[in-house]
Amino acid sequence: MIILVTGATGNVGRPLVEQLLAAGHRVRALTRNPAKANLPAGAEVVAGNLADTASLSAAFSGVGAAHLISFDGADFSPLTNGPEIVDLARKAGVRKVTVLKGEVTKSPLEKAIEAGGLEWTHLSPVEFMSNALEWAESVRTEGVVREAFAGARSAMIHEADIASVAATALTADGHAGQEYWLTGPEALTPPEKVRTISDVLGRDVRYVELTKDEIVAEWRQTGYSDEDVEFFLAMRTDPPEAGYTVLPTVEEVTGRPARTFAQWVRENAAAFGA
Repeated sequence: MIILVTGATGNVGRPLVEQLLAAGHRVRALTRNPAKANLPAGAEVVAGNLADTASLSAAFSGVGAAHLISFDGADFSPLTNGPEIVDLARKAGVRKVTVLKGEVTKSPLEKAIEAGGLEWTHLSPVEFMSNALEWAESVRTEGVVREAFAGARSAMIHEADIASVAATALTADGHAGQEYWLTGPEALTPPEKVRTISDVLGRDVRYVELTKDEIVAEWRQTGYSDEDVEFFLAMRTDPPEAGYTVLPTVEEVTGRPARTFAQWVRENAAAFGA
């Protein structure tokens, strides 16, 4: 069976390709630019864009299972061509699909998949650990992290764990019709994350707390829209309970404990100047 992985060069798609190949599965990886994909040699890399239905026919040919993302990888807007994607998948013989959610609410793609008779599993991760890469430059150059809302906790998840849950759902039975909320094994505040980075790197990294006005000014200078800023503030001042509640889902689905933030930092230590 060929397994199609869309968003194959993304934070979840890349480890999913690697894990499926390591387990001996045939993998077709969809990306907008195969020449720059730099995916493992065992993957069949094809050009395509989920937002452009006409570009997907070859990608779905002969596929038995597919990992989809519910948003356009270019601007993160929800895909609007869900029925067309589902029609292609069904005609190709796809039986199982996993869908990486981009929003808490149900996307048009998810609705189309649920109505289309496919065996679906929705993946609802909380904050990605890779968000900590926003701090990499200041850690490298100054040994400092500047961040606001010191008490805000996040049950961040390692992207490879999201991939592991997807791989399990795509290759084993018993996961159809499930929406899996995915977290890491601990809920950490920004100072605790910084302390973890410092411990792993073996050098002092200081946490400097910013005021609300200072962090908003920083976001605006980075180029975030008013809508983005409003969302960021809501997530930090009145976050949904799901964002900081540790769940055992990763271990329940995969049989392995969720990876810790310390493990993620060790794997990405070079980015922080190790």
